[in-house]
Amino acid sequence: MDVPADILELARGARRVTVLTGAGASAESGIPTFRDAQTGLWTNLRPEDLATPEAWYRDPPRVWAWYAWRTRIAATCVPHAGHRAIAEWGRRDGVTMKVVTQNVDDLHERGGSEDVAHVHGSLFRHKCDVCNAQYRGVLDLPVEQVERLEPPDCEQCGMGRIRPDIVWFGEALDERVFGAAIEAVEGADLLVVVGTSGIVYPAAGLPGVARAQGIPVIEINPHGSDLFDQLDHAWEVAAGKGLPAIVAALDD
Repeated sequence: MDVPADILELARGARRVTVLTGAGASAESGIPTFRDAQTGLWTNLRPEDLATPEAWYRDPPRVWAWYAWRTRIAATCVPHAGHRAIAEWGRRDGVTMKVVTQNVDDLHERGGSEDVAHVHGSLFRHKCDVCNAQYRGVLDLPVEQVERLEPPDCEQCGMGRIRPDIVWFGEALDERVFGAAIEAVEGADLLVVVGTSGIVYPAAGLPGVARAQGIPVIEINPHGSDLFDQLDHAWEVAAGKGLPAIVAALDD
């Protein structure tokens, strides 16, 4: 596959690369997007029925069951060639790679990336809804969808329940994590945006942060995005094809 010349020139010259990924990158591995995951028992439920603090305190077992099912799906999916290409790019001599992702799976880590900022949290981290202590226990994930599943009690404070360490609607992003994301963008000499719609803020504002610093922004997305006015170059190609092609062409 031929890489557009302008994109390849930027990639060859970059030594500090930051990749921002969205739901499209994970969808290539078979992970349903947020709304696609509202199937089966949850088909007729709105986001506020499952992904808000109010939903959690109203009915923790229902919310926990939905997230347990999503976690099971994410755990069975595997990184695609694009995830592995990002990690390979970061292992090249003289290259520093940072990943900022809106996704809540662990495909980047399993694909070999080490410096990953999850701005919306992770399905594989859990915390107490009272004391915020991280949960270190082993979860029992159902093989099939179940409508309700009791969340574990917090062993640290004895008062709370264990919830997903996810940023729900109406909650603020973790300042430390988002601060690291901004630093990763501002410290780059190339930002590669992969599979994001460009409509979920504040993460969608990161390309604008790069442009304000004079950092070139390229997009890898077969469907394009709402970021068209913040891009230097866009390549309408799937991440699993475009990213490996870029990495393979770096030495040509």
